[in-house]
Amino acid sequence: MPEDILPKEMTRATTETPLKKRIKRHVIGRKRQFFVATAPGLETICREELKVLLPSGTPMAMVEGGVKFEGRLHDCYLANLNLRTANRLLMRIESFHAANFRKLEKNLAAVPWELFILPGALTHIRVTSRHSRLYHKDAVAGLVQASIAFRFSQNEFSREAATEPTVTQQIFVRLSDNRVTLSIDSSGDLLHKRGIKPCAAKAPLRETLAAAALILSGYTGTEPLVDPMCGSGTFAIEAALIAQKIPPGRFRNFAFMEWPSFQPKRWQHMKQATEKKIVRTNTPFIFASDRDEEAACELGNSVIQNGLSGIVAVSTRDFFDLSPAELTNRPGLVTLNPPFGRRLGSRRESEALFLSVCDRLEKEYKGWKFVLISLNPRLAGMLPFTSTTHMLPHGGLKVTLMTGRIPDKN
Repeated sequence: MPEDILPKEMTRATTETPLKKRIKRHVIGRKRQFFVATAPGLETICREELKVLLPSGTPMAMVEGGVKFEGRLHDCYLANLNLRTANRLLMRIESFHAANFRKLEKNLAAVPWELFILPGALTHIRVTSRHSRLYHKDAVAGLVQASIAFRFSQNEFSREAATEPTVTQQIFVRLSDNRVTLSIDSSGDLLHKRGIKPCAAKAPLRETLAAAALILSGYTGTEPLVDPMCGSGTFAIEAALIAQKIPPGRFRNFAFMEWPSFQPKRWQHMKQATEKKIVRTNTPFIFASDRDEEAACELGNSVIQNGLSGIVAVSTRDFFDLSPAELTNRPGLVTLNPPFGRRLGSRRESEALFLSVCDRLEKEYKGWKFVLISLNPRLAGMLPFTSTTHMLPHGGLKVTLMTGRIPDKN
């Protein structure tokens, strides 16, 4: 029977190579273990995101540094595209016991790297060791790199899909109590890199922290939001993504897109499904402003370039001259990341600014919810209204995140 009149499934079967069949059987068709890495303190929020995102009953658990779950490859796509508070997502490759380098080398030789990495791909090995006899990280990384090179040099089928790499595939090697766990990073750039803002303020707020702050404040995406010391506009941008139901990964690429197992059609179908859920508006209710004209101008350009001008309005204003009544007639959420602490001279100056900010909030933002971020934990005790305090990491430092509601009484 001529191939052009064969049933599709038969044609597909005849054109599939042995390698593709193995990839489909062992990577695409099988449930695998995944680990979502988060900043310390964000594990619970990330787990709740995953519960909403993944099918009901998906096995998952919080562990040190993140959340692990069991799922299929398309769940990995879904998580990378939609998680707002995650740093990266790893897929487990293999796990085995090795108390010495001879045993490590033997086990590495059996790893089918061709199922996870394309021939010619650039690789970077990252090793962590804890309570293990294999404590020499460079030596471990060297053995892993050598095992990858040897595997591809010995197998003809691994050469059939040689390609020009555009991303570096990161292999994570964790040694704990002589147990070796190999994982591959599916994200590529850290997930806080949304692919949106070309501008950056002097003290930029990481997108994952801003998203976590919005979630902790109870922000729903339906109420007005004022970001009156916006800097690079991280709060405003993240709020816009939430309000319009735009996946945070919509504007970027991921490392899994250069895996042998990548399914372009499945990925496009997934993205198209999320596009249908996006909520468009032509009446802005997210207001970002800064007294720095250059910062406001850069953010305004970014908002336009990324199609967010229908929901975000940007202006050059000083927080202390701005009244929310000029922007909206209903209370919402005010977000503030003022230059407290290390970003502003002495402790006395920092505390004076904080009290001035609080005074302005009490006078102008009655009935509004608030998010306040500070590097100085002492300031939380000076807040004149009730708040919930969270200690979260940011850029190697601990920041104090305060959320609550400003009383609406006179």
